[in-house]
Amino acid sequence: MAFVTGLLLIDASASALNNLGSIAGEREENTVGVKHIRVYGDGDYPYASAQAFRYWLRTTLETRFPAWVASPMYREEKIAYTDANPMQWWDDDLFGYMRAPSKKESAKAKREADPTLAQATETTDTITRVSPFRVGTLVSMNPVKIVSDFGTMSRHEGNPVPHEHQFYRATLKGLWSLDLRAAGTFSYRNKTGFRNLDSVREQLAKQQKLEHLEHAKSYRLPLEVRQQRVKTLFEGMAHLEGGAKQTLHYTDVAPVLTIFAVTKGGNHIFNHVVTTTDRGKPTINTAALDEALRVFADELLSPVYVGWVRGYNDQERQAFEEYLANSPAPIQLSHPREAFLNFAESILAAENHQWME
Repeated sequence: MAFVTGLLLIDASASALNNLGSIAGEREENTVGVKHIRVYGDGDYPYASAQAFRYWLRTTLETRFPAWVASPMYREEKIAYTDANPMQWWDDDLFGYMRAPSKKESAKAKREADPTLAQATETTDTITRVSPFRVGTLVSMNPVKIVSDFGTMSRHEGNPVPHEHQFYRATLKGLWSLDLRAAGTFSYRNKTGFRNLDSVREQLAKQQKLEHLEHAKSYRLPLEVRQQRVKTLFEGMAHLEGGAKQTLHYTDVAPVLTIFAVTKGGNHIFNHVVTTTDRGKPTINTAALDEALRVFADELLSPVYVGWVRGYNDQERQAFEEYLANSPAPIQLSHPREAFLNFAESILAAENHQWME
């Protein structure tokens, strides 16, 4: 069992990356607020939800990588779902799904009459797939004062139309993890949360002659297919784009700092390694890093990849470079994009095939 376990920082210098919609009771009706956590006695911590981050990454993969095979979306009244066929669609595999078709005759009749559903994979029973790629909420590392920006639409004759929105200046920190063994492996175990394949999809797995892991009641894609999907996911991380209010704030959501490694377990060994200085500046706590590498030495399966953009907290980066010069730790320092791309290539190396087992 192997996981790619890491975290990343987004430098939101003046941003509103994830909004909560209109704020009831504000002095103007056209007021849009930002998502934040209020800690009484401390302050407000803006955040971007894991759902938002996953949307940025999925969109980046779909638009920038022709090899990425995205699942089609379907809509039935108040529910929406993907095709939920992880053998065919890469995002169904790595991002998970839930498909619970209604057994009501009226619902069946509507599905049969909807031409957009004609190409959908038939679903005979409820199936779910826990996402192998897990993401935490990206939360500000420090409490901040949320600012309200007042503006008007005044390009027309008559009275201007007032509007208002919130934004903030913060560094957002989020955890992420990928279960490498789960990528490309699909269970038909009849247990809630574990049944990825119904009878239709199980038959498709047999027709495609996927490897049958009978003891685990699972089917598995060929190694080279699984490797390519994981490789492309990390190439997407390297080119991440997205975020709300880009017209007004143009925030680069590409990580300015990341740290990750392949580990045996799913526990996050770097959670408390990236902290802040006394002045509130993000930094890598080298004492905490040393402790993590010592305590989890028997679980570390790869070098530690650190990506740090030059120009972002250069004084702290210089201190980290001095630490590396005197440390025997297996740490590779580069730009975040290079770190993700270097790791993506390492997935294909013969000596790393055991990560996927």
